Amino acid sequence: MNPTRWRIRLGAAAEADFAAILRYSLTQFGPAHAERYRDSLIEALAALTAGPDIPASVARDEILPQLRSLHVARHGRHGRHFILYRRGGDDNIDILRILHDAMDFAQHIPPHA
Repeated sequence: MNPTRWRIRLGAAAEADFAAILRYSLTQFGPAHAERYRDSLIEALAALTAGPDIPASVARDEILPQLRSLHVARHGRHGRHFILYRRGGDDNIDILRILHDAMDFAQHIPPHA
């Protein structure tokens, strides 16, 4: 029996975050760094296909019910961003934001998200 593979859906704000992170990486650090960081972000997002409660994810119910976070820097990867997500219906994971670890997450997650 195959385990459930969760579908990852990036919301509009998360898509904008992803693009902004890559633009910043490109202008500040160059194309090679931007490509490596893009790959790290994609690998972290892909890890969520195993489900919302994967090891190293953290419940963030104090910000929004059922909100979870996953740091990009896992399994030897580097990064300073968190993926903020929650379980959607029908084996979906909805990515709400991708935020730098120095940011106040609660300020950037709308209470009605």
